[in-house]
Formats: sequence, C-alpha cells, structure tokens
Amino acid sequence: MAEQPDDDKKARILVVEDEEAIRRGLCDVLAYHGHAPIEAATGDRGLELALGGAFSLVLLDIMLPGRSGYEVCRELRARGEDVPVLMLTARGREEDVLEGFRCGADDYVTKPFSVAELTARVEAILRRSGGLREERDACFDFGPWRIDPSNLRADDGTQRIDLTRRELAILELFLRERGRIVSRRTLLAEIWRAPDPDRLETRTVDMQIAKLRKKLDGDTASLLETVRGAGYRFGS
Repeated sequence: MAEQPDDDKKARILVVEDEEAIRRGLCDVLAYHGHAPIEAATGDRGLELALGGAFSLVLLDIMLPGRSGYEVCRELRARGEDVPVLMLTARGREEDVLEGFRCGADDYVTKPFSVAELTARVEAILRRSGGLREERDACFDFGPWRIDPSNLRADDGTQRIDLTRRELAILELFLRERGRIVSRRTLLAEIWRAPDPDRLETRTVDMQIAKLRKKLDGDTASLLETVRGAGYRFGS
C-alpha cells in the first residue's frame, strides 16, 4: 500500500462540477493520489470557495449552474487570483479551448477522459506551479534577487516582493534558458499551456513581461532583454 502524505504536504484541489457522480469520482481519484479535494456543485459556490481558500489547483467544469466555468475563471483572474485552473469540458472544439485559455485557464481535458490522463495533467500542473511540496523548496538566484518558490517571494537584501505562480514559472523558464532567446510562442506554450500558440495574441506575453520588469525594477529588468522580432533573453 502506498504511503500517505502528511496533511501539510497535500495539495488542496477545488473540484467545481455539477454532475454529482463525476464530482464524487474526481474527488475519490484525487484523494487516492494523496491530494485534499474540496467540492462545489455550482459556479457561484466554486468562485466563493476559490476566493476564500488557498488552493493549489481548481478543476473547473465549463457548463455549470449559475456562473459558467468561463465566468468563474475570468472573475478569478480579474481579482488577481493566479491559482492554476484545469478546465473540464465536453466541448472539444478549438474555439472553446481557446476561449478557456483567453479566460486564464492553464490547461484542459475533454470529457470523457481517462483517470490516467486526468492525474497526469493534474500532477504536471502541480509540478509547474509549485503545488507539490517537495517541488517548492529549492531557492535560486535571479540577478540580485533570491527567489523563494516555497513562499512565492523574491528578496534582494533591501526589499522583499511577492510573486504570482505565473511570474515564478516565467523566471524559472528564463533561468533554464539563460543566454538563449525565449520566443513569445515558447512562453505561450510553456507558461500559458496554449495548444496552438500561433493563434493567440502575443500582447498577453508582452504585458506580463512588462509587469514583471516593473515589479523587479532596476538592473534585473534590464537583464530581461527584448530581442526585436524574436522574443526575450535573460543574461547573455
């Protein structure tokens, strides 16, 4: 029998799904894999819980009573919540998937999906976002800043700032690709998990980088070099 993780190491996952059988099944699967699922049957209740609790991930159905999954995700992003969102949809059309990403979703699965596919996507998102405790502990340097993924903070010795999970993921990507050009397409694919990055507006990337530069300011901002027509580069 697999060893059960300690409570403080469990990822709290919000499951927003109106069909009880599917919702209960999802919660059972997540609990079996060592997570702590919380459930909601409507979009309004899901939004309330997501805004009021610290979750590592939200599994969000699109077709919900009250607010739709699109509306819930859009409202979360509008209020500055960067919790990862995995859309659950019976709609496999490209337009529906792209609408989910435009609303701020991080990934999606199309019903019916296998347990193996769902758990693989959940684990991948948790690894990327730092939702798994063991993946969050290693600090790293980014220019003059000491990045603490565990607490989503950066400290340069004189000031401390908070980071969103997306900002952390961007810094980790640039560090991994230090000295190499990272295209907007790569950022859309790896950070926003867009299935067809060429179809999405790259202004989303530019606005996020500008916001990150402003937050880091000083010499570090200049390290995120804009390479005209190609993308961005950290260090040289």
